[in-house]
Amino acid sequence: MNRLKKRRMLGYGAAAAAVAVVVAVAIAAFLAMQVSFHGPTTSGATPSVNCSPAPCANVQGYTLWVSNLKFDGDLVRMSIRFKNASDATHASPEDLELIDSKLHTSGLVTDAAGCQTWNRHEFNNGAVFGPLDVCFRVSTAAPPLVLRWSPDLGLFCCQTDIKLT
Repeated sequence: MNRLKKRRMLGYGAAAAAVAVVVAVAIAAFLAMQVSFHGPTTSGATPSVNCSPAPCANVQGYTLWVSNLKFDGDLVRMSIRFKNASDATHASPEDLELIDSKLHTSGLVTDAAGCQTWNRHEFNNGAVFGPLDVCFRVSTAAPPLVLRWSPDLGLFCCQTDIKLT
């Protein structure tokens, strides 16, 4: 009986050690995957990425143009237009956020006059959507202002920063 107890205790100890190793590896992998946020810098974002006229961005054939940039107190107003010549299926307001020079992040503002939003808009390949007049609230209008666009092009793709000022 003693021998059986020792064998069982050894088995439990080995199982506990294996679980501890698995948990440690999982924690290390999780921490290694963490990407620290680096705010916008004048060199980190560009006015145009594979498109024109600037400011704009082209991510794998899915293009966003920004025009009519205006400042109205703590609101930044702009017109945006999308063209989808990619595998992306939609445009969504959640894909856009504005980051000011104090690293304040803002989603679309919908409670100000003239500021539009939209529901998820399905695209066909090559279709154009917009222009839409959108607004973001900022803590400062000092440069740089960066429009962060994260179109849904797959699990690990894509995010681009468009330098507005």
